[in-house]
Amino acid sequence: MKNIYEVQSANKWKSLAVVAGFFLFVLVSVYVLSQAMSYYLGYDTGGLGSVGLAFIVSGSLSFGSYWFSDKIVLGLSGAHPANKKQYFDFYTVTENLAIGSGIPMPALYVIDDTAPNAFATGRDPNHAAVCATTGILQILNRTELEGVIAHELTHVRNYDTRLMSIVSIMVGSLALLADWLLRVSFWGGGRRRSDDDNGGQMGAVIMLLGIVFAILSPIIATLIQLAISRRREFMADAGSVAITRQPSGLISALKKISADQEPLEAANKATAHLYIVNPFKQGDKRAVNWLSGLFNTHPPVADRIKALQSMA
Repeated sequence: MKNIYEVQSANKWKSLAVVAGFFLFVLVSVYVLSQAMSYYLGYDTGGLGSVGLAFIVSGSLSFGSYWFSDKIVLGLSGAHPANKKQYFDFYTVTENLAIGSGIPMPALYVIDDTAPNAFATGRDPNHAAVCATTGILQILNRTELEGVIAHELTHVRNYDTRLMSIVSIMVGSLALLADWLLRVSFWGGGRRRSDDDNGGQMGAVIMLLGIVFAILSPIIATLIQLAISRRREFMADAGSVAITRQPSGLISALKKISADQEPLEAANKATAHLYIVNPFKQGDKRAVNWLSGLFNTHPPVADRIKALQSMA
């Protein structure tokens, strides 16, 4: 048996290792891609050259998405504000747990959908929102709802929504740079340095390596992004137990949510990782093999329940 603090500590170190590896991978990928782009355009390799424009454009779009992420996600989900009178348990449970967690009361929203699910969004605890579907509010009792809300508040308290926004920005920037290199190399028109000096062989190797990175790096970056998302779910589960002091509520809630196979119509691929379980539901079952599991936004519910049951 592991206590909740040991589980939280282990999850934090695993998440830190994954995030550190991701940043290192992005750094190497950007360097290789920029070298290939510089060579192709006829500049001295060693600088970012013209790719600076890609980062300016991508950074501007990403910054806007990050700053207004809560409004964008809630708008895409068709959510509307929840009032205390109509959703008394939802409001009071969140209010009590927020006080116990030492964070500001988040804004509450509801999605009119019978598929049970919930998510948290916002760039920090002062600009956070917790959203639940009418389906989850109908099927969960108060203890189970406490487990779910504590899970979402842990995401807020741990700045998971900010982390995933930053990771998404990096993945998007890397994909933009890779796409740019592939497009210019496909259409041609670049001035090869081999026409001007004796560095043709080295330049050809750089260009070939750049194309390989352009093809593989966005895929690998996305896989790492999903791995981070899965690890943060385990951390949020452990955080829920730390807040409520009873894993049984979240365990029972996860069983009820996963037993319902209705997909959430308001969800899409851009927001799927935010929900407490995969809103498309096909990812709730244990992966057929390790390879297919790499593309899941969430760890299998069975694994999450097993981890919760191991907590003292």
